[in-house]
Amino acid sequence: MVRFLSALVFLFSALVFAVGPAAAQTGGTSQPPGSVSDTYSANELVEKGSEFFGSVAQGLASLVERAVSQFGLPNAYVLGQEGSGAIFAGARYGEGVMYTRNAGDRTIYWQGPSIGFDVGGDGSRVMMLVYNLPSVEAIYGRYPGIDGSAYVVGGLGMTAMKYGDIYIVPIRSGVGARLGINVNYLKFTDQPTWNPF
Repeated sequence: MVRFLSALVFLFSALVFAVGPAAAQTGGTSQPPGSVSDTYSANELVEKGSEFFGSVAQGLASLVERAVSQFGLPNAYVLGQEGSGAIFAGARYGEGVMYTRNAGDRTIYWQGPSIGFDVGGDGSRVMMLVYNLPSVEAIYGRYPGIDGSAYVVGGLGMTAMKYGDIYIVPIRSGVGARLGINVNYLKFTDQPTWNPF
């Protein structure tokens, strides 16, 4: 059984990286990333995140500081909710609003499959820090990542995903129980869909 699951994880990883992310759409208003006027400070992010997460926001400041020290200041962020479940293979679905300094706010959706040693289900509030976003439309694509975390009631977890030069760092506050490690990706769209691929 372990050999079979290892083969599935390998095949899924190969598929994600061989097919590659869908081509990002470009267009709309484009601002040069990294300029002072279009980024958010760590203090702003902690303030917005604390308002959003409420009483479970303990530890948010240290996660934001860690992300900022590794990736710099984000030029967009997402606040939303998602649900996921898995018994070795699973799926995640979410909806939220992406905030930018110069290009307005936009409702976005995300979904994606996962495979691995992963069992359980959770519902989460999520804050995603978005780095190097050249235009609002550039968010649409597939962001692969490896997620190894234990979700407990009231816990916070952070991962990182990359598509081209764009990094997304989700910070989740899970309600439920999910334990394991999996290979997954998230696909961002402008319309909701049940298809996780």
